Amino acid sequence: MSAPEVPKQMSIKNGWGLQVATDPTASEGGPMGAFTATNAESRRIVPDDADGRPTYKIVYVVLESQYQSSMTAAVKRINAGSKNMAIECVGYLLEELRSAEGMAKFKEDVADANVFIGSLIFVQELAEKVVEVVEPQRDRLDAVLVFPSMPEVMRMNKVGQFTMKNLGQSKSVMGDFMKKKKKDDGSSFEEGMLKLLRTLPKVLKFLPSDKAADARTFMMSFQYWLGGSPENLESMMLMLGQDYVEEVKKNMAGKDRVEAEDPVLLPDKAIWHPVAPDIVFETPQSYFDWYNKDFCPDAGISTDSPVIGIILQKSHINTKDDTHYVSLISELESRGARVVCIYSGGLDFSGPVEEYFYDAAGNTIVDSVINLTGFALVGGPASQDHAKAVQVLQRLNRPYMCAVPLVFQSFEEWQSSELGLHPIQVALQVSLPEIDGAIEPIIYAGREGNTGRSVPLADRVSLLADRALKWSDLRIKKNAEKKLAITIFSFPPDKGNVGTAAYLDVFNSINAVMKELKGKGYDIGEAANMSTEDIIDSILNDKEARVNSPELNVAYRMSVDEYQELTPYAQDLEENWGPPPGNLNSDGQNLLIYGKEFGNVFIGVQPSFGYEGDPMRLLFAKSASPHHGFAAYYTYLEKIFGANAVLHFGTHGSLEFMPGKQVGMSGTCYPDRLIHSLPNLYYYAANNPSEATIAKRRSYSATISYLTPPAENAGLYKGLKELKELISSYQGLRENEGRGPAILNSIVSTAWTCNLDKDITDLPPTDTFDGKAISFEERDDIVGKVYQRIMEIESRLLPCGLHTVGVPPTAEESIATLVNIAQLDRPEEKIESINRVIASSVGKNIDDIYREANNGKLEFVELNQQITEASRAATRALVMQSTDSDGRVKEVKNVFDELGGMFGKMMGQSKPWTEAIKKAGFPDVEEERLEPLFKYLEFCLKQIVADNELGALTDALDGKYIRPAPGGDPIRNPDVLPTGGNMHSLDPQSIPTTAAVECAERVCNKLLERLQADNDGAYPESVAFTLWGTDNIKTYGESLAQVLALAGVRPVADSIGRVNKVELIPLEELGRPRIDVVVSCSGVFRDLFINQMNLLDRGIKLAAEADEPDEMNFVRKHAKEQAKEMDVSVREAACRVFSNSAGSYSANVGIAIENGGWESEEQLQNQFLERKGFAFNADKPGMMEQQADMFKAALKTVDVTFQNLDSSEISLTDVSHYYDSDPTKVVQGLRDDKRKPMSFMADTTTANAQVRTLSETVRLDARTKLLNPKFIEGMLATGYEGTREITKRLRNTLGWSATAGEVDNFVYEDANDTFIKDEEMQRRLLETNPNAFRDMVTTFLEANGRGYWDTDEDNIEKLQELYQEAEDRIEGV
Repeated sequence: MSAPEVPKQMSIKNGWGLQVATDPTASEGGPMGAFTATNAESRRIVPDDADGRPTYKIVYVVLESQYQSSMTAAVKRINAGSKNMAIECVGYLLEELRSAEGMAKFKEDVADANVFIGSLIFVQELAEKVVEVVEPQRDRLDAVLVFPSMPEVMRMNKVGQFTMKNLGQSKSVMGDFMKKKKKDDGSSFEEGMLKLLRTLPKVLKFLPSDKAADARTFMMSFQYWLGGSPENLESMMLMLGQDYVEEVKKNMAGKDRVEAEDPVLLPDKAIWHPVAPDIVFETPQSYFDWYNKDFCPDAGISTDSPVIGIILQKSHINTKDDTHYVSLISELESRGARVVCIYSGGLDFSGPVEEYFYDAAGNTIVDSVINLTGFALVGGPASQDHAKAVQVLQRLNRPYMCAVPLVFQSFEEWQSSELGLHPIQVALQVSLPEIDGAIEPIIYAGREGNTGRSVPLADRVSLLADRALKWSDLRIKKNAEKKLAITIFSFPPDKGNVGTAAYLDVFNSINAVMKELKGKGYDIGEAANMSTEDIIDSILNDKEARVNSPELNVAYRMSVDEYQELTPYAQDLEENWGPPPGNLNSDGQNLLIYGKEFGNVFIGVQPSFGYEGDPMRLLFAKSASPHHGFAAYYTYLEKIFGANAVLHFGTHGSLEFMPGKQVGMSGTCYPDRLIHSLPNLYYYAANNPSEATIAKRRSYSATISYLTPPAENAGLYKGLKELKELISSYQGLRENEGRGPAILNSIVSTAWTCNLDKDITDLPPTDTFDGKAISFEERDDIVGKVYQRIMEIESRLLPCGLHTVGVPPTAEESIATLVNIAQLDRPEEKIESINRVIASSVGKNIDDIYREANNGKLEFVELNQQITEASRAATRALVMQSTDSDGRVKEVKNVFDELGGMFGKMMGQSKPWTEAIKKAGFPDVEEERLEPLFKYLEFCLKQIVADNELGALTDALDGKYIRPAPGGDPIRNPDVLPTGGNMHSLDPQSIPTTAAVECAERVCNKLLERLQADNDGAYPESVAFTLWGTDNIKTYGESLAQVLALAGVRPVADSIGRVNKVELIPLEELGRPRIDVVVSCSGVFRDLFINQMNLLDRGIKLAAEADEPDEMNFVRKHAKEQAKEMDVSVREAACRVFSNSAGSYSANVGIAIENGGWESEEQLQNQFLERKGFAFNADKPGMMEQQADMFKAALKTVDVTFQNLDSSEISLTDVSHYYDSDPTKVVQGLRDDKRKPMSFMADTTTANAQVRTLSETVRLDARTKLLNPKFIEGMLATGYEGTREITKRLRNTLGWSATAGEVDNFVYEDANDTFIKDEEMQRRLLETNPNAFRDMVTTFLEANGRGYWDTDEDNIEKLQELYQEAEDRIEGV
C-alpha cells in the first residue's frame, strides 16, 4: 500500500514558533530502509585561515548527536578568536562506524589527529572498532579523553601522566572509588563520577605533582563536557591545546597562558522550563511560585489542570538542543495541562523524581509521567538498577510512559525501514525501560542530518500528549463517569468461538471484573444482576450464534458516511478491501459493531483478521491492512462510545499483529492508527511474555498478567491404568515361575491394546510371545520399558480446566505447582532439587537414575517413581500446614521461625516434609539439605496464592502504576508470580545465559546420539530449527544456544555481561563436524530478539568462512555448493536465518487449517515458503529481505527438523503455532530424493530433559490430553469454553497430519470412541457448545476425507448424521 504524499521538507509552526518536522513518509529510502546513512562530513570543521597559528586536530565519537552543534560552534569561535591555535575537528556518531566506508574514514582521521574524545560508547562490537583504531595511535596522540563508556574504551584514557589502564582491574584506584560509592549509596558509575567531579579538582588544585595536575585536567575536561555549551567546550579545547598539544605548547613559549574559565554548570538536578526567567529551579516551591503565579495565568492554564511530569536529559539542555522537549511541553500546555520538567546530571533520574514530583507534605503532584530520555530510570545504557527504579515508581504510583528519540536513524531512515526502530536502540531504550514498568514506547523525535540537532515529529508529539492526558484523565475522573470498552475475541470466527483466550474462562472472568467494577462505583447497568450465562446470552443473543449471523447482538450500525468521516485512514484500506462497507462485519449497507452496552461498560467482539472472507490472502507474503469492519470497531470505541480506556480480554487478539513496523510505530502503522489515543489495558497469560511484549510495543498496551491453570499430573486411565496394576503385581511375583510369566504375558497383550508398540519398537508380538521362554533379565527388560512409558504418561504435567481472573489456586492446585518447582536444581540460588536430595540419601545420583530409567531399566524406573511419590508427599506436607477448612491457602504459615525450630530440634522432631519423605521409604534423607529448598517453596507458596489480577485492573483504571513482572513459566521462574503484573520480557542482550548454553549442549548431545543410533553412526548434515520468542524468554535462550552449539559456535559475553559476540569452537575441542542449521524464527522472536538473529547470522557465517574440510564443516560444504549454484559469494550463500517480513506473523498454515479453507498440502507448503522466506543479514541489519530461493536451497539439504517444548502449559496440540512453522513436509517436497526428514522434539519441561521423535511426542500429547478423562472433565467443568478447548486440540492434531504426517491412526480412532461413540459424552458436548461440537464432527470427517484417518463406514455415517443434528440444533430446527 502506498503511503499518502507528504512534502519531504515540510515543517509547521506551533504555538511557540518552533520548527517541527512532519512525518517524512515520502522518503526515497524505498520500502526497506537501512540504518544510519549519515556520515561525518557534516561534522568536519577546517579553519578558513590558520594565519600562521599551529592547527591541532580533534576526532570525537559519541553515541548521540546533541554535541555536534556545540562542538561546531566552539571550534569556530576558537578559529575566529584565538591567537595561539586553530582547530580542525571531525565527529562520528558511533553507529557510523558499522559501515566499511565510515570505519575507513575514521581510521584515516585518527591517524593524523592530536586528540581523541569519546563518550557513551556502550555498543560492544562498535566499542571494539574504536579500540582497534585508537589503541595503536594512543602513544602518539597528545591526549585521549574517554568519558563513561565500556571499560576497554575507558582504559585508553591518557592526559599527560593520568591514565585509566587498570580500570576494571584490582589495582584501579578509580574503580575502587566507584565500587565504594555504589556500596555506600547505590550510586551508578556515572553518579560516582559526578560526585568525584564536584570535589576532586578542588583538592587536586593544591597538589604539586604533574600527575595530580593531569588528573585535574581530565576531571575539568569531564566537567566541561558535561556542561555541553559552546563556551564550556571552547574552554576544554583551549586548555588541552596549550597544555598537551606539542605544536601549540611550542608556539606559546614565552607567551601568557590563557587561564581556563571555570566550567559553567547547571545544578546536577533541577526543574527546567523553556521560558522561565531563571534557567532552572532547585526546589518545587520556587518553580511553582513562578509557574502558578506568572506563567499559567498568562497562558490561560487553570491551576487545577492535570499535571504531567516530564523527565529530561541534561545534556540536551546544556547544549541547547532542546527543541524536541519544548515541542512536547508546548503541546501539553496548549491543551491546558501543566508540566513539571526535571533532569539529572547523570543517568539516575530517581533522585529528581523523589525530590520534585512531591509537594512539601509528601503528596504526589503529577498525574502521569513521561520519560523523554529513552533510558531506564536508574542507569544508562551500561548498567541499570531496576529494583530501585520500581521502588521509586511504586511510591509515585502514576502511569509511567517512556518515549523514544531516534538516535541511530534519521526520520527518513526510520520511516522507510519496515523494522522501525534500530535494534540496538530497541535493546537499550525499549527493553530496559519496560523492566522498570514503562509503557508506550512512542517515537517522538529524531535528529536533523546536517546539524545533528534534535527535531520533534509533529504527529507523534501530538499523539504522546493526547495519550498522557488520557492516562491523567483516568486518575482525575470519577469512576461513575468512566467508560470502559471490554474487547473479547472470536477465533476462528463463525464457529461458536466468541470469548476465545488462552487458558482463560473468559465469561466467568468478565463477570468477576464486572462485580469488581460495581464495587468500585462504576456504572455497569443491568449486568449488576446478571449471571455469567445471562451475559453470554445478551452478547450473543444465543450462544449458538455465528459471528456472521444477525443473531449476534449488534450494538451499533455505522453508516459508510459516518465511518469515512470518523476514520481518517479509511481510504487507505480500499486497496486491499475495496470500498466500504465490504462483506465483513457488514449488512451490505452499514458496518456492524457486535457487542452489548451495560451502563458505562461496553463488551464488544473484536472483528477477525478477515482471512475467512478470502482464503487466498493466506498465501500473501505480507499481511494486508485491517478490513473496514475492523477499523470501524476501533473508531466506534474511541469516537462514538467514547471509551476512557479499552480492556482487551485474554491472550490474544489481532490488533497488535496488524501490519506496521516491528517496534517504533509511525502514524501509518495500523496498530497505532487503530488504538490511536485510547489507553489500552490487556489481560495476558503470564506464561506468554513474548506476545505480551508485542502488544505493549505495537498497540501501546499496559498488560496485566493472569495465572494459567495449575499443572497436575496427567494420571492413568483405562488400559494404561490396568498396565500399572499389572506391573505392580509382576514386581511382587516376578520370581514366581507360575504367576510371573503369566502376568508378563498380560502386560505385553495390554501394551499392544494401548498401542505402546508404536513407542517400544521391540515389544514382543502377542501371538508368539511366551514369558516362560525368556530369562528373568529379559522379562525385567520388557516390563521396565513398558513401565517407563506409562510413568512418562502418568507424570506428564497437565493444565486442568481454565482460569478465572481473580480466583487464586486451591491448596491442591498449589501442591501440583510446587511439586514441579521443587524438582528443578537452582544452582544460582544454591538450591538442590528435592529429587536430588532424596536420591543421594540412597547413594544415587539423580541424573544416573533418570538416564537408566529412560532406557527402561526396571530397577531405576521403580526408584524414580518412588522418589517422585516422596517429593509429592513432602510438598503436600508443607502446603497442608497453611490450608484452611475450605481447602484454600489464605495465609502462609512461617514454618521456619527460629523459636519453633529450636524447640523442635530439642524435642528431636523432624519437619513435616522430612517425615513425609521418611515414611515414603527414604529414612536417611538429610533435613539440613532440604532446608534451603523448603524455605524457597514457602516463599513460592506465598507468591502462588497472592492475587492482584482484579486489583491491578482497577488500579490501572484509576491512573496508577502497574507493578512490572517478568513473564514466563512459573515453574522455571517463580518470580513470574504473583500475577496481576505489567509483564515484560528480558534484556535481549542477556541471552543465551551460561546455564542455557550448558543445557543446550546437553540437549544437542542427546539429539546427535539418538540420530547416530538411528543412522549407523552418521551425523546429520543439516538441521532445520524453529525459534520461538516465549520459549527463549522462559529458558533464557536455550533453543538459540542449541543452534549455535550444533554449528560449533560459542556465544561470548562482553565486559559488562551482554551477549553480543560469537567465536568458533575449534574442531579439536568440538570433536565432531559442524552441523549446518536452517533457522525459521517466529515473527515474535524477530520482533524481540533481532540482536540475537544478528548473533546467529554472524556465527553461521563464521562457520561457513572457516578454512576447514567439508567432511568436518557441513555449513561450509553446503554454502560452497549453494554459492556455486546461485552465483554468489560463500558468505552470501551462508544465509540461514529466516522469518516473516517485518510486521507480518506466522505462515498462516494454522489459520488455513483452523478455518478449513485449504485445498491441498501443497498450498500449505507454498504458504510456508512465501511467508517465512525473508532473510536476516547481519551485513545489512536494517531490513528483512525476501530470499525465497535461498530459503529453499537451504531447506533442500535438511535431514532433521527440530523444535523445543519448554513448559508443561503449552504443548504440541494446545496451540497451532508449532505445526504452523513445522517444515517437515516442506523439506520433503524440496529434497531431490523426496525423502521425509526425521522430526524430533526436545522436551525440557522437567528436570529429566528428553529428545523424542515428533510422532512419539504427538502420541504422548494425545494420551495425556485429548484422550485423557482427567483433561476432558477438567475442560467440561468450564462449560461453553471447555468444549471449544477440546475441539481445538483435535483440530490441532489434524494440523500435525497435514504438515508432518506424524499422527497415528489410533489417535483419531480412540478420539472417535471417546467423543462420538460414547453417547453420553456426545450429548454433553452438543448441549454445552453445539458450534464447537459441529466443528469436532467436521474435523473427524476432514481427517478421513484427506486420508489421515482410516476407519469403517459405520463411523463415517454416524458422523454425517451428527453433523446434520448439530446443524439443526444451531438453526433452531
